Amino acid sequence: MSPPLDTIRFNETPEGVDLGLRVAGPVPRGLAFLLDAVVRGALYLALTLLMAFAGVGLGLMLLGFFLLEWFYPVLFEITKGATPGKSAMGLAVVHDDGTPVGLSASMIRNLLRVLDFMPVLYGVGLVSCLVDRDFRRLGDLAAGTLVVHRERRRPVAAIPQIASRPPPPGLDLATQQAILSFVERGPRLSTARRVELAEILTADTGHRGPAAVDQVTGWASWLARGQG
Repeated sequence: MSPPLDTIRFNETPEGVDLGLRVAGPVPRGLAFLLDAVVRGALYLALTLLMAFAGVGLGLMLLGFFLLEWFYPVLFEITKGATPGKSAMGLAVVHDDGTPVGLSASMIRNLLRVLDFMPVLYGVGLVSCLVDRDFRRLGDLAAGTLVVHRERRRPVAAIPQIASRPPPPGLDLATQQAILSFVERGPRLSTARRVELAEILTADTGHRGPAAVDQVTGWASWLARGQG
């Protein structure tokens, strides 16, 4: 089986269908965190002014800050699938089987932000993301969740009209899906990236450079026409 393309993780549903999830790395997650920090900052300011005008005590104000800090992400994750920052970055939180995140999982992943934040600025969480193949921080590992890129509906890409070439025998389903995904995504990739990914898929055949791209495209044409 070939290595997965980029950060796509495949999960098999009970119906036997492989669901591809493109997990989000530290950079988009960090940008989403910064956007959420801006939103929370605005909410803190609004809450402070509101409570000041209402003349409430310090205890109620601290309670309001506590609820905002800890339940702001939970509320948005269980109702929208993502906080405003994650939504702006096209991200969503899901269970590791691809199903929408539930209340208990969202609570666990967000309460464990205390550990991920240590010793400062999410140091532990960043290390965890970098060493885990699915970029999960400790909260995600404990809750069984993933942060993934939301798939936007795009027109189905046509397989280039080139001569079909039978792929190597015995390819498993995941590799066949990777071949088709490579060709469908081709127009959005640079030439160098297409070559890099094609050479992963043709590692056993020895094709390199543009020849690898042509080889994989021929395989995709064969598979798309149901000849496999």
